[in-house]
Amino acid sequence: MQFSRMISAVDAHACGEPGRVIIGGVPDVPGKTMFEKKVYFETHADSLRKLMLREPRGYPASNCNLILPPTHPDADAGFIIMEQVEYPPMSGTNTICVVTVLLETGMIPVRGHIMRLKLDTPAGLIEVEAEIENSKVTRVTFQNVPAFAVHLDAPIEVRGLGTVKVDVAYGGMFYVIADAEPLGIRLEPNEARDIVRVGEMIKAAAQQQLPVAHPENPAISGITIAQLSAPSFNPEIHRKNAVIVSTGKLDWNRPSSWTGALDRSPCGTGTCAKMAALRAKGALPLHQDFVHQGILGTTFRGRLIGESRVGRYPAVVPTISGRAWITGFSQYVLESDDPFPEGFTVGDIWGNTK
Repeated sequence: MQFSRMISAVDAHACGEPGRVIIGGVPDVPGKTMFEKKVYFETHADSLRKLMLREPRGYPASNCNLILPPTHPDADAGFIIMEQVEYPPMSGTNTICVVTVLLETGMIPVRGHIMRLKLDTPAGLIEVEAEIENSKVTRVTFQNVPAFAVHLDAPIEVRGLGTVKVDVAYGGMFYVIADAEPLGIRLEPNEARDIVRVGEMIKAAAQQQLPVAHPENPAISGITIAQLSAPSFNPEIHRKNAVIVSTGKLDWNRPSSWTGALDRSPCGTGTCAKMAALRAKGALPLHQDFVHQGILGTTFRGRLIGESRVGRYPAVVPTISGRAWITGFSQYVLESDDPFPEGFTVGDIWGNTK
């Protein structure tokens, strides 16, 4: 057999959300910052993302991370994040998976029960604290980039739903956030199909009607992800959420392209965005735990530890705590005569990914 590519990866999940971590077989790429390296992959080497996330090696809810040498002198490691339709600047679940893999595989030697790391991401330098027991990472807490709300209770017109009030907030990606109850949706696994459909409809409308861009990096622009939010009846949990990740390129004029999959975790950047919106509404104080539950019942613990500004927006400094588990070690290969060198998608479970 002749292989044109051989990629070493560790598979993991953070509270249910898969986060494959590539640890070998991919050379470094040009770029003075991790954001520039992300852009290089988007524009010159996107075949890696397609190979690893599409069938037969991936599936619609897959995520993938690539460990790279850091560009920041204070960082212990760098990584970029690959999802089905984008390279997000930051992701909480993927960060938790990356930290777990770096420490549990010995890529970064473990010294003591508390490890403090700095990771170079496309969104900036991220400070991380990992708790370790018996060589297992039992909790990862990271300080995310500043989060901020752009729109609060903004009315948008959603095809098939009418007027829907939404928040738009940045937590490492731009989220549109809507309450599930007025939409007649319960955030339960057996309603996942309806959650995805409604979330993609709201995101399509918000992209058209509420343009956004990061004031310090205009290349980070547009609402790329949706979140439905609901109250919790468990006194130990503050809110429930379901985050909808697109699996196809959204075409406003073709509702059939509005396809997605649920984030299986409570979503780290989504939790940061929700906390920023709550803070902007005066509903979440600083230095108070915020327990956020995902679709599987797993939770992340968020906290706002300070205030900041991002351009003209008041911002908050959030932390997220969660856990990941390694599920496998793999060598992914591409034979030289494989007819699908960038994988494939089929319309039964995928949207328009062309």
